[in-house]
Amino acid sequence: MTIRGVVKRWRQVTVWLHILTSVGWMAQAMTLCVLLAVGLAADDAAVRAAATSMAHQVDGRLLAPMAGVSACTGIVLAAATAWGFFLHWWVLIKFSISMVQVYLGIFVLSPALTDSLTAGPSLSLVVGTALMAGAIAFQGWLSVRKPWGTVRAGRRVVAPTGPPWIFVATVLGGLAELTLALVLGHPMPLPSLILIIVVLVRRPRWSGSRRVRPAPA
Repeated sequence: MTIRGVVKRWRQVTVWLHILTSVGWMAQAMTLCVLLAVGLAADDAAVRAAATSMAHQVDGRLLAPMAGVSACTGIVLAAATAWGFFLHWWVLIKFSISMVQVYLGIFVLSPALTDSLTAGPSLSLVVGTALMAGAIAFQGWLSVRKPWGTVRAGRRVVAPTGPPWIFVATVLGGLAELTLALVLGHPMPLPSLILIIVVLVRRPRWSGSRRVRPAPA
């Protein structure tokens, strides 16, 4: 198999992992929404405690790690392919939504879920998780439709694809991160953080040959 074939194969696997974790992220957000709604509506304290406890477990073992791997694979695919971060509106909007959701999940959702173990679920948590699922669904539509063209109209930037090791490391690191979170009960985002730093540092070495040409009519 040629180098180009190897790159294509692992890039496709990276896309698969990105889709898998993005859909999983949305599914777990919907699960949290249902569990928290059940807990909020329950008159029985035992049912309320069980629902919030399960929501907390789902967040730590599934939602948070899937969100991290989804964001990481998306960043790698933007950095190591011709799509880039700021060249196409759909990529830019999708990237912005992902970053907002990841930070809200880390600094707002997870602490609120921890507090709900003693205080019980709140309406804001139910609404927040529903909005999270809706935002991910919108990102999926962006990925399929790819609307609104380039950020700078009238030109298209063509950049080379990154080397195979980037996609191999992304897939193996993402799977390892998901496994660790499932076993430990909480996210372990160190592989994603290291990979993102490496990719952003090394990106200029393969993107320096990008060309600008008129966009097709």
